[in-house]
Amino acid sequence: MTTGTTSEISTFKGQERRLRADRIGLAGLLLSVVAASAPLMVTAGVMPTTYGTMAIVGQPLLFVILGVVLTLFSFGYAEMSRHVHNAGAFYAYIARGLGGTAGAAASVVALAAYSPMQFGIYGIFGYELSGLLGKHLGIAVGWWVPALAAVLVVGVLGWLKIDLSAKVLGVLLLIECVMVVAFDVAGIASPGPEGVSFHAFDPATLAGGGLGTALCFTIAAFVGFEQAAVYAEETSRPHVVVARVTFLAVGFVALFFALSSWALSVAAGPGHIVGLAQEQGPDLLFGLTEDRLGGTFTDVMHLFYVTGMFAAMLSFHNVVARYAFAMGREGLLPAAVGRTARASGAPAYGSLLQSGVSLLAVLVFAVTDGRPQGDPTAPVLRLFTWSGNVGALGVILLMAAASAAVIAFFVRRGAARAQAPRLVASGVAGAALLVIAAYAVKDFDVLLGADPGSPLRWILPGTIGAAVVAGIGYGLVLKHLRPAVHGSIGLGNEAFQLEKAAAAAERGQPGTRKAAD
Repeated sequence: MTTGTTSEISTFKGQERRLRADRIGLAGLLLSVVAASAPLMVTAGVMPTTYGTMAIVGQPLLFVILGVVLTLFSFGYAEMSRHVHNAGAFYAYIARGLGGTAGAAASVVALAAYSPMQFGIYGIFGYELSGLLGKHLGIAVGWWVPALAAVLVVGVLGWLKIDLSAKVLGVLLLIECVMVVAFDVAGIASPGPEGVSFHAFDPATLAGGGLGTALCFTIAAFVGFEQAAVYAEETSRPHVVVARVTFLAVGFVALFFALSSWALSVAAGPGHIVGLAQEQGPDLLFGLTEDRLGGTFTDVMHLFYVTGMFAAMLSFHNVVARYAFAMGREGLLPAAVGRTARASGAPAYGSLLQSGVSLLAVLVFAVTDGRPQGDPTAPVLRLFTWSGNVGALGVILLMAAASAAVIAFFVRRGAARAQAPRLVASGVAGAALLVIAAYAVKDFDVLLGADPGSPLRWILPGTIGAAVVAGIGYGLVLKHLRPAVHGSIGLGNEAFQLEKAAAAAERGQPGTRKAAD
């Protein structure tokens, strides 16, 4: 009787520490990861900011260049996904390649990178939705009211099973893509004063003091393709699906955004795009669309601009919840965070933690950020632009570290010769990502519109540096005080299987030695 009860408890605990498998296929996973790129949000928000603030006309060329770099990165990253299935993705890969201390540091950086990205979208979502409510319904509310409502709704969806989230993301993503393509066709068919020009693909257009920040801001548009590995434990055939989705996502994002940013430059005119972007900001896309497709289409597009932000928030929320779950399961966060909901199998407690942190972030900005000097765009400029770039910088560093981890992982396994092309691609991508990170930090004052001597230009990117230092310190503490936890970083559910086999071996059950091996 006692043995049976113990077995039941052991099985239940195992299910709590394991995400439910076979819940999402290739199509659902692709929709989930591409939704984080939010096509309309990038086209209306990121692209005009890059044109206007950084004065970089060659934005379409940046998407092509970064597409090449991230494709090179994906060769090693996708191959690693065939060997490591862990919701911790980046930090798990880094731990398996570079050791537990590096993995602990990467886990802290991942939370410090992905969370601000989600906070930033809450800011622009609240600002845009409050504007729509005022314009169409005559309801005047502060930006933080819809932002707080979004935190609650996203939290509920995050608690539920991934199938529902994938369906929500898929519908919104499809409509967004159709609307952006409609603008692309209209913009190219009815070009601005300079006609259909390919000037934006001229390398000379990349000259400018804001190139580093433009690279960082542009790479933020790609964030999402690397999230396929986060869902590895929940996919059918993870050895195949994760790699395919990774390549499909990065290819789609590169081509789609290169085309859309070029269509923007054609519609406005390469010689006028910077001035118009500085003058109109996020309204640039909608103004150009209204001239070509009419007011009704533009109003509908504006609506899906907001719903696209919601899709991106949900996508980032799901990713951070899974990172938190993986960290709780491995002892990097309290064990309660590493449990799933019994009904849905979703990382409900990680979702709850992320909802609480998001709620706090929005409240802090609502109370302290305000609208300095009557500026109503403060949530956009600070919560979206600043947080988005800080998060992108963190993801760039994670990708660079993951590239090194891929090389170390296969070299240690004696597979360097067999994997040589992928390892070379990882090395080239890692070096390029480090160069991008260095340029981004150097030019951070351009993003802020601040004096080069402003302390903020170092404080904001410094938060990622602080996360690296704190994570390394945390890893070293675990190594000396909790070596078992340190040794299991990155193993995920594999660690539980080993524990289970060892416990069974102690009870003298047959066949356990083979399981433990």
